[in-house]
Amino acid sequence: MTKIPAAAVALATLGLMTGCATPPPAEPALLTIDGSRLPPANVSMVIAGLSQCTDSGDHTLKLNAQEPVTVLVHGCFSSAGRYRGMAQVLAFHGQQTACFTYNDRDSLSASAGQLDTALTALARNMDNKHITVLGHSQGALIARKAMSVSHPDAIDGKDVQLRLVTVSGPFGGIAAARHCGSPLWKTLSLGLVGPICQIVTGDKWSEITATSPFIRAPGALDPRVTDFLKIMTDESGSCRRMSNGACVESDAIFSLAEQRNPAVDSDPLVSIVEVKAGHVEIVGNNRTGPVKLIAVLQERGVIKPTQPDRMEKFGQLLTRLFGEASR
Repeated sequence: MTKIPAAAVALATLGLMTGCATPPPAEPALLTIDGSRLPPANVSMVIAGLSQCTDSGDHTLKLNAQEPVTVLVHGCFSSAGRYRGMAQVLAFHGQQTACFTYNDRDSLSASAGQLDTALTALARNMDNKHITVLGHSQGALIARKAMSVSHPDAIDGKDVQLRLVTVSGPFGGIAAARHCGSPLWKTLSLGLVGPICQIVTGDKWSEITATSPFIRAPGALDPRVTDFLKIMTDESGSCRRMSNGACVESDAIFSLAEQRNPAVDSDPLVSIVEVKAGHVEIVGNNRTGPVKLIAVLQERGVIKPTQPDRMEKFGQLLTRLFGEASR
């Protein structure tokens, strides 16, 4: 039998980091959201894992208990503040948000349990128990698992009504992680492939492969989920950063094949929309606005339509949040 040096296995598995978007360049602190169009807040709460969608460090949620709420779940190398732009888009349309923050090196099942606990506490504080959960990338996997009846930390409350929206989620398993779930690689590496994968990706390493139970048996959706909008991104040929007209950083993270999973896609509640967009482009950053995502979310009723007399102001908001390319 040929021995594979541990160093070689490590190099082979370092590609796993492509399962997350690389950290974006430093941006100014995203500390505030203009809530002038939001319904007046009448409840305040502190819930582990939930906060305002800013980097202010203020974890007190101030919401209107009679209105629905959208919970945003970030992907790898992200934070609540990275979704300030999307939260501001919702606020412009009079819709309140909260952001769920977790350790992206934790087990996905553990993070889903934390999300379930947070959603239970949120629902208990709200009279209107309509909650939309929108997860991007790894956050899509966590959001979907949290909504599964097979998850032990199910959300409490018979009157809770849930809507699930996922964006660019690798529901078919991350191709770059295939060595982590391979019996052959386990043998060839003398058992070292597992520990190395854990070093690279954290405790989620065994859940992100195409052969893992997490991927192959996602579980049926909780009956309180009224619908599931699954947005898939065709990221081929996309670019996140250019220099002198040349792409120096691709925005292609997950292929369409990695985003497909018959066990997820065959659910009668699921509605699939495919968008030609890069992995980060779809949710926006300080250079590109999430105009394609906004269009889909408005078409599907997740974001309210923009009133004709406010279109110009909305365009100005997108420019202010994301730059001139957003118009």
